[in-house]
This record gives sequence, C-alpha cells and structure tokens, in this order.
Amino acid sequence: MQKLQDFFGSNVFNLKVMQERLPKDTFRALKKTIEDGTPLELDVANQVAHAMKEWAIEKGATHYTHWFQPLTGITAEKHDSFIVPTNDGGVIMSLSGKELTKGEPDASSFPSGGTRATFEARGYTVWDPTAFAFVKEHSLCIPTAYCSYTGEALDKKTPLLRSMQSISKQSVRILRMFGNRTVKRVVSSIGAEQEYFLIDEKLYNQRKDLRMTGRTLFGSKPPKGQEMDDQYFGALKLRVNEYMEDLNNELWKLGIPAKTEHNEAAPAQHEMAPIYAISNVSADQNQLTMEIMKKVARRHGLVCLLHEKPFAGVNGSGKHVNWSISTNEDENLMDPGKTPRKNAQFLLFLTAVIKAVDENQDLLRISVASAGNDNRLGGYEAPPAIMSIYLGEELEAVLESIKNGTPYNEKTNQKMTIGADVLPAIPKDSTDRNRTSPFAFSGNKFEFRSVGSSLSISGPATTLNAIVANVLKEFADELEKSEDFTADLQKLIKREITAHWKIIFNGNGYDESWIKEAKKRGLMNLPNLPTAMAEYLKEKNVKLYTDTQVYTKVEMQSHYEVKLEKYCQVINIEVETMLEMVNKDIIPSAFKYIRDVSNTALAVKQLGCGGGTFAEDNLVKQLSDYVDALARKAKDLDVMHIEAKKLGGMEGAKFYADKIVPQMAEVRAVADSIEPLLGEEYKPYPSYEDLMFRI
Repeated sequence: MQKLQDFFGSNVFNLKVMQERLPKDTFRALKKTIEDGTPLELDVANQVAHAMKEWAIEKGATHYTHWFQPLTGITAEKHDSFIVPTNDGGVIMSLSGKELTKGEPDASSFPSGGTRATFEARGYTVWDPTAFAFVKEHSLCIPTAYCSYTGEALDKKTPLLRSMQSISKQSVRILRMFGNRTVKRVVSSIGAEQEYFLIDEKLYNQRKDLRMTGRTLFGSKPPKGQEMDDQYFGALKLRVNEYMEDLNNELWKLGIPAKTEHNEAAPAQHEMAPIYAISNVSADQNQLTMEIMKKVARRHGLVCLLHEKPFAGVNGSGKHVNWSISTNEDENLMDPGKTPRKNAQFLLFLTAVIKAVDENQDLLRISVASAGNDNRLGGYEAPPAIMSIYLGEELEAVLESIKNGTPYNEKTNQKMTIGADVLPAIPKDSTDRNRTSPFAFSGNKFEFRSVGSSLSISGPATTLNAIVANVLKEFADELEKSEDFTADLQKLIKREITAHWKIIFNGNGYDESWIKEAKKRGLMNLPNLPTAMAEYLKEKNVKLYTDTQVYTKVEMQSHYEVKLEKYCQVINIEVETMLEMVNKDIIPSAFKYIRDVSNTALAVKQLGCGGGTFAEDNLVKQLSDYVDALARKAKDLDVMHIEAKKLGGMEGAKFYADKIVPQMAEVRAVADSIEPLLGEEYKPYPSYEDLMFRI
C-alpha cells in the first residue's frame, strides 16, 4: 500500500518539484516572486513554462487551462492542448512563457454587472505564481486572476490578492513601531471548515427541486430529525466512510491538507476541515474541494449537496472561515500569548479587529449574503444576521479592565478537573466556544461562522483583510506621530475598546432577546441580501475599499449589480420549479389518490358492508380542501412571479424578498400538509425520510 507521504501533493507543481526541475537561478527568481511579490521576467517564465509542461505530460496531461474564479462563485476553465503542428505533419508539445502568464477568455459571457457589453468581449487571465499549478483530469491547471480589457477585476481572486497586500503593508507599519525591523510581510491565513449533505443519487434524480435548485422546495417533517443528537460525531456509515476515504485520497494528491472529517448535526450531514493555508491558496483549495466532493460522490452513487439549506427543519450547512494573520517569521499576530493583558502588540491588533467589525457590520454581512444563505442565517441553527464578536470570559475581562481602568485579576495555568481520578487534569482554554456567534475568537484566530457552504471564501476573506487593514492604517497614521508611544498606545486601545464595546457579545445569539438587545445597542440587523446590499455603495464603504485599493468604484458598482441579479435569478428558478412541481406532480398525485379512495368508499357502499366510509369521506374532504388551497396559493404566486420578472435591480430583489419568498413559504406549507396524507405509492417524489436516512 502506498504511503500517504509518498503521494501527497503528487499532482501539484509545488516548490519541491520546482527545485528539482528548474535551474537554480530560475528557481531562486520564482521563489522571490512567490515570497516577496517581485515581478517575473519573461525568460524566467519561459523556463518555468517548459518545466511545468514536461512535468504535466509525465502526469498524463495533454492540455493546459487557465483556471480562474469569475463572479459566478465557481471556477472556470478553457482547455488548450500542448500540441503545435510541425511542417512534416506531426506535432510537438509546447507551452511558452507567454501562454503560461496570459490567456484571453471571453469577458462578456461571465457576470460583469454591466461593465462588459456583449460586443466588448476581450478579457485576460493572468498567472498567479503564488498559487501552485496542478494536474486534474489530463489538464495542467494554472491558477490565474481574471480582468477585463479595461482593467477591472472580473473575478474573486484579484481583490483577494489586493486585500492581502493591503493588510500586509499596514501590519508591517504597526510592527515597526513595536521594534520589529526584520519582518518583510504579513499574510492572512484561512482554514475553511466545509459542511455538506450526502444523499442517494437515484433519489436525487427523482426530485426536480434538488436537480434545479440544489435544495428541497417541498418536504414534510419526517418522524425523526436531529432531535436525538445521535448523528453528530456518530460512527460513520460504511458508504459514507468509503466516500470520505476516496475524497481524502483525491484531495491529498492535489496537496489539499484535508485533516478532519465527521458527521454533523443533521441526518446525512457531514463536515471536512483542512489545515490552514495562506488566504489565496486556501480559497483555491476550497473551490477545488467543492468540485471534487461532487465528482467523488457520483462515483459512489451519491450526490453531495452544498446548498446552505437543502432540508427544512434540520440544520443547514455553513463554511466556517477561521481567519488569522501571521508574519513571514511565523509569529501569529492573533495569539494572545500567556498573558494577553501584558501583550500590547496583540491587544492593538485585537482592538483593530473589534473596531473593524463594529464599523463594517454591513460589509461583513454583505460578504456572506446570498439567496441560499438567507435561508440559514438567523434560523436558530446558525449565527444570526446581526454581526457581533465573541471573545470569551478572559479576554473580555482583560478588555473591560482596560476600558474601566480597573485591576485585572489574571488567571494563569488554570486546570480543569473532570471528577474521575483516573483522568488527568487538563489545561483550560482561555476561551470557550460559542457556536451561536457570527465572529468568535478561538485561541489564536477568529472564526467567521456566517459564511454559507456553497460560497467562495474569497469574498469574506477579502472583506476581513480590507476592513482590518483600513483600521490598522488609521492606527499607524496616529501612532507614527506619537512622541510617547507607550502612553499614546494605551490611550488609543482604551479609547477604541470603549467606543466599540457594543459589538462584543458572549451570550446566546440564537435567543430572541438578543435581537432586542442588539437593536438597543445600535447594531445593524440585515435579514436578507437586498437589505444588506442597500448599504454597499454608501460613501464610507466606497471610501474604505478604494483607500485600501481592494476595489475600484466601478468594480463595486459591478458587484452590486451582479449580486442583485443573481439573487433574483436564483429565486426565479425556485419559483418556476415550485410551480411546475405543484401543477405537474403534487396536485395530480393528490387527485389520483382522492379518486382511488373515493372509488374504494363507493365500492364498500355497493357491497352493502354497512357504510363505514367516515374515514374515506373525511380523508377525501381534507385532501380536497388542501388541494384547493394549494391551487389558489400557487395561482397567487404565479401572478406575483409575472410581476417580479418585470422588475430589475434593487426593486426586483426587494419584491422577491418581501413578496415572493413569503408566498413561496405559504405554497410550501399547504403542499407539505398534503404529503403525509397520501398513500406511499402515490407520493410524487422521495420524502425527507427517504433522502436523509437511506444511504
């Protein structure tokens, strides 16, 4: 059996492979580009391209593709073969430095928010040398950024790289004031926990809603859900275990450090978590992970659902983004050390994060907004749509002592006794975990729990980097003018902690009382995408993104249009699917059952069996009333839908959110009342019980 160490990263053109295959000078130049961001000369690119091509061909590759991340939220590929015809009718295999560094996909066929018209088609993909190329399905995949002919970013990677540059620049300024003269850069790192559902492929194919929308639009509650708490961390079913083993092998070959796997809270729900990586690499790896999850599932007769809320009544799926920043000298700037009260550098960076989250609640909410995630956030199973920060008892006490100017009773080396002599006392963490908090500190990082399972992590990571960089710039501008750094640092931390104390909340984010408390504190409650996007183009947000050079105003306007358009398109597809299922599946199935039950009752009467048709008559009346109500609700939805399709932009999005979504809920409620009354063989599609418990 092949050892994991021998095949991990075997399909990746990583530093080890580069060092083996590139001339020493070329390798040094490329490594300097990767580590310091220095430009790469064409002759170096040519040598890298040749070595990369030779390596890929040995791996069975016949094509290469610039692999990029447009505003669709998924990845895109255009494949070209390595072949170049020769005069004698043969071919040679070639990849030039120019082909490596630049490609030209159609820029008008991807979402651009109106920045690209159909006749303005030219766009460019540009090699990202900081992310390793890899071989996938006979193609060499070259990670790239994607921009338009006029220079606007049309992807999620370019703004992420800009934000990483911004937070590095401002963090280094801060570190210089603390006496660090050797640090060259600061990188943001992410570990993205990925939740997902697995269901049987045959059952999936029988559900039009799953095929068209990724979630169930109908489905009555099964006799058993997640109330027994027997799924979470439970023993893996054989079929699921085989899937996970296969998935791990595929991920490991691509250098994706899949670390943790387990059952999640809901039936048929699971989670995979990797080890941390630099933000842009982590984003690439997570996009690959989602793609491979789906492909591997099909090999096992399964379907992997990444929608945030595929089933009503049980937990939806998130993607917890664990975010931190570290120096190139391996110092984690979010690590409080043993005595956070005395660690002024940590406290300043922590204060910057607190201020950034408080002042930019809207931008963080926007970064996780989608039609799918709106079904999950605030549903008493996931963080609320209200942004807040959880710090834990110790850190909150530290900051409170700073805010109030009171002594802090330090609790070091606490041990936790468990009550059984055979078990050792274990060190107690300085923070508990709060799964109801959208933004929770957990030891040496922040866990952004509001990110939806299907979303690219590039958006949230870009926002986090940008808002923190913006605050760090403010702090650096102020402190660099200081004549008494220590005294002014203490004043700054106390001032900002006091000003932004309202964002700190260590309680239960699921509790309804928190909504009232948050409103009293002046926190924003943006329950859906349209209300969040209404904040996006406000002056303070445009200023922040343009000052940090993460987005231009034109790009922000583009993203505004793209987000609203996609929201409307997603719900439009859901409505049309819902109406088809009502009219072609649910109502005909109910009529057929009513007819058969009525015929049975009539036959009983004709046989003179003493009447005894109360049950049948009652069932027929109940079903008939429900079917009539369903038809009326569906007709109302259809009329509203016709009106919605006439609208666009924010007006259309608000109409979908305020009118269409509630009406869809009414249609579903009636349909879900019909399902339990139907005989098993009359049900038009597999039930929740079938989907969640038959693997």
